[in-house]
Amino acid sequence: MTTANSRTADHPIDPSFLNRWSPRAFDGQPISEADVLTLFEAARWAPSSYNSQPWRFLYARRDTPQWTTFLDLLNPFNRSWAERASLLIVAVSNSLMLPPGKDKPVPSHSHSFDAGAAWASLALQASHMGLQAHAMVGFDLDAAFSTLNVPEGHRVEAAIAVGRPGDKSILPEAMQAREQPNGRNPVSAFAFEGGFPAK
Repeated sequence: MTTANSRTADHPIDPSFLNRWSPRAFDGQPISEADVLTLFEAARWAPSSYNSQPWRFLYARRDTPQWTTFLDLLNPFNRSWAERASLLIVAVSNSLMLPPGKDKPVPSHSHSFDAGAAWASLALQASHMGLQAHAMVGFDLDAAFSTLNVPEGHRVEAAIAVGRPGDKSILPEAMQAREQPNGRNPVSAFAFEGGFPAK
């Protein structure tokens, strides 16, 4: 078993998976462009169908002209804590791909799945850098589509707040109680050899 970050895995894994979590308390410090590019470099190497790399990351750093545009997309609850993040990202996926040998794009069945792999790579890289990344769907997806000039054929997947963890005392009392790494269902709840169990 592996233990890290007040969590214990049931089976041996690298501690980086336990150290990654989704806090809401951030310290409000800006992030450098170099660190942002490192996060996206990690996402770049995620696997994808036919190496189509359908992920797109639209972003704004704290203290830049774009920051308020991204912050205004969040619902009031998420804005209340994400406003202290260092970086806001909107993850988008391209629903079309150009497989080898084709001269026209075709629908990609796995575009969201592949974008999720890129997000996971970004989140793990953030954790390695002493940052944390918190993904959310509590934002105005339609407004994101239009405000951020998302092309037709793309899907807005999630918003992501990234920053250095801050003291949970900056959060409202109800949020403070939840500000800790959480557990997971056991492997037996989602992995079934040979197919789903018979009912």
